Amino acid sequence: MSLILSNEGVTVHPIVVPTKFSLKSFNFYLVEQADSLTLIDGGIPTDECWEYLENVLAKNDLHVSDITQVLLTHNHEDHVGIINRITDIKDVPVYAHADSIYRLKRDKDYFALRIDFFKQLYEEMDCGDFGTRQIEKITKLMSRNEKNTVRSDIIPIAENDIISGLKVFETPGHSPDHIVFFDEQKKELFGGDHLVSHISSNAIVEPDRDGRRIQTLSQYVQSLQKCSNFEINLVYPGHGELIRNSRELFNYRLERIHLKSDQVLTFIKEGYNTGKELAQVFYKEKYKSEFALVMSEIVGHLDYLESNHKVEKVKKKGVWHYKAS
Repeated sequence: MSLILSNEGVTVHPIVVPTKFSLKSFNFYLVEQADSLTLIDGGIPTDECWEYLENVLAKNDLHVSDITQVLLTHNHEDHVGIINRITDIKDVPVYAHADSIYRLKRDKDYFALRIDFFKQLYEEMDCGDFGTRQIEKITKLMSRNEKNTVRSDIIPIAENDIISGLKVFETPGHSPDHIVFFDEQKKELFGGDHLVSHISSNAIVEPDRDGRRIQTLSQYVQSLQKCSNFEINLVYPGHGELIRNSRELFNYRLERIHLKSDQVLTFIKEGYNTGKELAQVFYKEKYKSEFALVMSEIVGHLDYLESNHKVEKVKKKGVWHYKAS
């Protein structure tokens, strides 16, 4: 049964924390209504993000204790950073997709499985020492990020649930648990990282809870197509500027994905057959400097091409080799 809470007049208070990195900013939002004050996402775990939140609250004669609930678009660290500080002050409900929960709770079995997943993936893509070093990095991060475990109970929400007039839509792709919140009356979308104006969102390859590789790029394409059909006046993104031309941008992102897949296919036809070879020829020096994201992109496109019957693969000495169908 869909979860339905109240829907009154809405005022949105953006909290925009600038960063020198390519993301430009970490955005999260206060949604003020007659009977609720909702926080959507929570930036990164820094004093700066906390101060920006407090400043926006103060300018509107509000306090942290006025927040009545928290909604999360997905589990990534740059969207949940100050949630524990809020729930330490006031025990408010935190809502997220069911697939967020074991990630936000840093489930040890899942994260151990995740390490095994990437170890096998990088071996099958013939990544050698770069893969080994990335596994070492993931292992260290798993321990370091224990402190970011969301401590409060998390209430699962799903497609078509409605919370304070915001309708939930599942938009997996950038993250398997990604959701957006849509105000159908105002035609405004709280989009997390589903759509960002100045950069494309990576469809990051991840395992499901059973260790199977999720077809993240295929999911992302479907989610982009889904939202491109919405009548949207304004998108509140997780990074960068507000978006007023969402349909045009959704379609542009889809075009770029198809173009990139065609480029990967062209390289396969030219004789670059393993994940490593394709990553190196496509991304060149970025293969070394941005290894994890680069491999995620290449694997995503290989899976996408395979699902569309444009390539097939055979395993030789533990490494997948791809060829055009």
